[in-house]
Amino acid sequence: MSADVSLGFERNHPLVEPVETPRDVSPGLDKLDQRDGGEPQVGSLGLDKLDQRGGGEPQVGSLGLDKLDQRKGLDQRKRADAARRAAAAQARAFAEADERALDGLVSVRPRSAVPRPQPVWDDAEVLVHEPVGERYRRLVLACDTIARTAQAGQFLMITVPPSGGDTILLPRPMAIHRRRPATPARPATAHGPATAATPGTVELIYGTVGRGTRALAAVPVGGNLQLTGPLGRGFEFPAATRTALLIGRGVGVCGVMGAAEDAAAAGIRTTMVLSGRNPQQLLGRTDCAELGVTVLEATDHDGSSDLAALKTRLLTEFDGTTPGRTPPDVVMVCGAGVLARLAAELGADWGVTVQASLEAHMACGLGYCHGCAAPVSTDPSVEGPLVCADGPVFDAVLPVV
Repeated sequence: MSADVSLGFERNHPLVEPVETPRDVSPGLDKLDQRDGGEPQVGSLGLDKLDQRGGGEPQVGSLGLDKLDQRKGLDQRKRADAARRAAAAQARAFAEADERALDGLVSVRPRSAVPRPQPVWDDAEVLVHEPVGERYRRLVLACDTIARTAQAGQFLMITVPPSGGDTILLPRPMAIHRRRPATPARPATAHGPATAATPGTVELIYGTVGRGTRALAAVPVGGNLQLTGPLGRGFEFPAATRTALLIGRGVGVCGVMGAAEDAAAAGIRTTMVLSGRNPQQLLGRTDCAELGVTVLEATDHDGSSDLAALKTRLLTEFDGTTPGRTPPDVVMVCGAGVLARLAAELGADWGVTVQASLEAHMACGLGYCHGCAAPVSTDPSVEGPLVCADGPVFDAVLPVV
């Protein structure tokens, strides 16, 4: 991710400069005010009378500050509008770059030997709902079945309840960040105290970016959310995998964190690139520490997320000079099309498979609406693959030129 793709901007808040009130230095001015029929206004320089002649109330010593404030407010709005337009233009440029990066890159993966879990509908209680960093919120939901059966990289469709009179018609797709199956109560033993039973939970992280997520952010702890899932085809480790490289940017980190969970359970040595605009917005540090994953941070703030710089860094990190620097057996990525292409380039250099999780707007998540076509070339007479049903995880291989 190049260092110039940040969509944030700084807002300026200019202060109104203080205007010095004229001092009473001319002894005849009070008399001038009196000749006009007014009361003496010491040091006013006759400004009150000028204000009155203009039809307004006396504004002692105002010197047009109201108009000055209006001009400054207008300037602020113009600067804010210009910044928003620049951010929108940058977002469009980023989306176009992502689209170009994915052109000819992804394909549907061969049929898996492991069957997908059957999706369920659940009315899940909200156990935790809290801010995470500057831009995101963390949502923990009680759902035993999904926590137990979901595969790495799968997602949920969440029905958002009405908020403030605003009805959200379509559910929102969200990657499952963490899965914590239920645990039974255990009596005390010589090796430890008794433990209470815990419900199965799934954890999601999302950014508040529109009507749906704003309404979702208003759901309180103790409330309930309707879930459908787990959905889609997730990540799978090839047989005999010993090492893995995971790459995530922003909430894309959530898409690959399930793979880190599976890797930890299988004893696969894992390195994860956590990418974001600045260090304060990086997700997943605590999760990686819990799972024993080595972290490489890459931010726009210091330029380390620049694609060329990141590629050089990873090639150096896995240069094969020591057993600990052996190239990974698989690369898994989520968060941006340009990162998927970078992963495919690394996979080509190392001769390993690359799996990329794609993001898409969805209406159902089940393949019924056919609204999330994957960027895969197909015969025009045949319907193409869907991100929700054939993905979201696809193979990523550089196209032959």
